[in-house]
Amino acid sequence: MPSDSSSDTSCANPVGTSRRWLRWPLRLLGLLVLLLLGPMGVLASGTLDLNTPWQHTRSASTGQAPDPAVERSAVVQVFGARTVRWRGAFGIHPWIAVKRAGAGHYTTYQIVGWRAQRGSDVLVTSTVTQPDTQWYGAYPQLLVEHRGAGVDAMIDDIEAAIAAYPWGHEYRLWPGPNSNTFVAWVARQVPALHLDLPPTAIGKDYLGASTFVGHAPSGTGWQLSLLGL
Repeated sequence: MPSDSSSDTSCANPVGTSRRWLRWPLRLLGLLVLLLLGPMGVLASGTLDLNTPWQHTRSASTGQAPDPAVERSAVVQVFGARTVRWRGAFGIHPWIAVKRAGAGHYTTYQIVGWRAQRGSDVLVTSTVTQPDTQWYGAYPQLLVEHRGAGVDAMIDDIEAAIAAYPWGHEYRLWPGPNSNTFVAWVARQVPALHLDLPPTAIGKDYLGASTFVGHAPSGTGWQLSLLGL
């Protein structure tokens, strides 16, 4: 007798189909967990101050910048510190400090996002003698430093790039433009800076709404970007 056709192999296996449907969500969940491991580790380490109000946090010098009264040559430094409170688990806030040869002070440049809420220019320029102070209690990391011959010319290029920064009245925490977008912009215009921003510099990849390819901030290659992604 002919075999029963009920064993037709064309019939879909419901168990196998459901497993295929679950595969991609599980992969995305695994990727999300992997991406959160770093921030969770920072929070668990206790290095972030989650309790002190920002008005009461420390802003002492960390001794990383040479005293301008002693160091007479030109200096360029870029710092980055964890942002305030829980946001510090995810990103940093950077700033640029420059001192021309013979100058008795530094000039710092940074983006301060809350100024956009008041309709003000978010680019803040300050004259200081200690550009390496804590950022609302967070210890800054020296990301790059240049001293001596040729640095005054680099400062000319840095200040020209700062003057041409296209988002001086805009701020978005993510994907940008923000404080990391600003420093990355300057680094792209001044490849001699050789600034390698860390992955926690959220917004560094933002190139604008209509630019999709650009130099990497480090000056060592190219990058693709879709609104900072």
